[in-house]
Amino acid sequence: MPKYILAFWLCLLFGNAFAQKSISFSLKNQNTQEALVGVFAMVTGSTAGAVSDLEGLLVLENIPTGKISIRFSLMGYESKTLSFEIPEMGQNPIVVFLQPQEQEMDVVTISSTRSSRSIEDIPTRVEFIAGEELEEKANMKPGDIRLLLSESTGIQVQITSPTSANAGIRIQGLDGRYTQILKDGFPLYSGAASGLGLLQIPPLDLKQVEVIKGSASTLYGGGAIAGLVNLISKTPETDGELSFLLNGTNAGGLDLSGFYGKRNDKTGTTIFGAYNTNSPYDPADIGLTAIPKFERFTFNPRIFLYPSERTKLNFGLNTTFEDRLGGNVAYIKNPEENPNGFFEENKTQRVSSQFFLDHKFDDRRHFQVKNSVNFFDRGLTSGDYRFKGLQQSTFSEISMGMDLEQMDWVLGGNIWTESFREEQFGSASLRDYDLNTFGLFLQNTWKTSAKTTLETGLRTDYVGNYGWAILPKAALLYRVSPKATSRIGGGLGYKAPTIFTEESERIQYRNVLPIDPNTNRLEKSYGLNWDVNYKTGLFDDQLFLSINHLFFYTYLDNPLFLEEVQAGFRFVNIEGSSESKGTETNVKLEYQDFKLFLGYTFTDARLRQNGTTRPNPLTPKHRVNTVLFYEVEEEWKVGLEGYYFSEQKLSDGTIGRDYWIVGLMAEKIWENFSLYINFENFLDARQTRFDSIFTGNLDNPSFRDIYAPLDGFVINGGVRLRLM
Repeated sequence: MPKYILAFWLCLLFGNAFAQKSISFSLKNQNTQEALVGVFAMVTGSTAGAVSDLEGLLVLENIPTGKISIRFSLMGYESKTLSFEIPEMGQNPIVVFLQPQEQEMDVVTISSTRSSRSIEDIPTRVEFIAGEELEEKANMKPGDIRLLLSESTGIQVQITSPTSANAGIRIQGLDGRYTQILKDGFPLYSGAASGLGLLQIPPLDLKQVEVIKGSASTLYGGGAIAGLVNLISKTPETDGELSFLLNGTNAGGLDLSGFYGKRNDKTGTTIFGAYNTNSPYDPADIGLTAIPKFERFTFNPRIFLYPSERTKLNFGLNTTFEDRLGGNVAYIKNPEENPNGFFEENKTQRVSSQFFLDHKFDDRRHFQVKNSVNFFDRGLTSGDYRFKGLQQSTFSEISMGMDLEQMDWVLGGNIWTESFREEQFGSASLRDYDLNTFGLFLQNTWKTSAKTTLETGLRTDYVGNYGWAILPKAALLYRVSPKATSRIGGGLGYKAPTIFTEESERIQYRNVLPIDPNTNRLEKSYGLNWDVNYKTGLFDDQLFLSINHLFFYTYLDNPLFLEEVQAGFRFVNIEGSSESKGTETNVKLEYQDFKLFLGYTFTDARLRQNGTTRPNPLTPKHRVNTVLFYEVEEEWKVGLEGYYFSEQKLSDGTIGRDYWIVGLMAEKIWENFSLYINFENFLDARQTRFDSIFTGNLDNPSFRDIYAPLDGFVINGGVRLRLM
């Protein structure tokens, strides 16, 4: 009898084993009926799972007989769990429809890569700041974008004038001249126009900010060696928007701004205006301004036309007029009684036009035309020294795009002209120059399989006086699983020489000799980025975890540096190199109404010249970002932030100490308005508290490197009105 029982159980066991089978599914969008790629299916209570391919097909192997439950999930779609009785299956493959999630926030479209793919499918690594995060940063500093950018990992805002607060942006340890700042894809802040740029861009008319770290020269030409920052303006919506902001600070600052946008059937318009002012502010009581006296007006109108469903165009103006006076506080308050006091006065005027045309021939092919004309007039006066110049530049581009199911193409060409004319004061040599660049570019984005997307590009530029620059690039996105992805990419870059750098800005261009095309040449680079991303839900999706880790490396051959000579200062391409390498780590945790952001940046930036190696000055090797945020939707926002900067090597060979910047903000929200308050740097980390910033006296100071904040603890608060 026992042998019959044993035989019976063996038959059941092997019967079960051989009864295991595969099941096929066809995953589709509930609304459009389109195939869905990358849907993850998991059999409940087991490790069996699979991912849908390019046709939306998904096959689960070795499924046991009996009743099972399968969960289907895809980012941006509502998850669905279905039950099946095996082997009573019916049709095979089984069609499963997923419903797109109804997202309360606006859909984020990345424009910097010029690809029609979603951000999850773009091989180029793009960081963006949008929506509520952008509003929160704007509340903290509504006058300019310095704070908005400086709180991201791998980005440092470097002060170049301690009394006028001039600043440049550094990405991954590279000087500010290697970062290109765009407004809606237009290069409006290059050359002489880069001076004071970060201080004169209010964030309140921005829809989002896109950041690409690493070489982005293939699409945008010279200047994007370290990366680019693309500031995307708001566009008119049919619901319309009318909003105002009033902000004040205990440091004597006042910010007033307003935005209006509305789209009708065939037309639309946006209008942004701002008035920003500050009294001279000296928290250290040393007699020098940490925040200068300034007054700035900004007015940006844009008109949008929609002559057909396939054609749209817009024309806009960006205008900024500012007077900025920093230096000896006694002189600023009463120059007649203190005629010999040190001061630095900047008077600037910016006017730029933007024209954009986009026409779709059909659902796959489109044609774009861009044009901008820019004028930047800057006058700088300090004692008996004067610098004044006018930069006129233009940018024109024509491009064609083709968006196929598995492949995107972008082909285009552009012309970039830049002319600088300096007024003569005394016998100093004029630094006039003309820089004309003609470029062609081609980019292909190819979804080679369900797991990989490859992006390749090639740009060829002819730079007047400096010759040709060939710029290839490549980037690969690999989907390890629905929760994990990895990107690797690299490319070449270049930068044409001008006198407008962080080094020359620090000395106000005083005694800086002109660029000589016979001896100076293009700075050229190559760079590589590799990152790994992981996202998952923990504890039955109660806790959301996101981790991103990036490795970066950039090499500059024969970089341009300022050296002292008998006649003053001149720019030379050193016989050596500059390189920056390191890592960035970002961790995000979300639990109910709480969000925790943790970031760490390690940067090793070095200069190699004549067989010696030294650290790149003013580059903290270690930096930590921490943000804890609590939000009750449409009611409250409270945030606590902390940023750590390690010791920095200074240009005089000394070491600047480490420090923490800690801030607290809160906002109470009602239907049509909100009140907010921000305690920025409430630990009062200030270089003037733990180190000196100048030698000599107040009437003739010689400034040291600025590596820490100067304004210290500042409280600002205000009200936002939303009338539409």
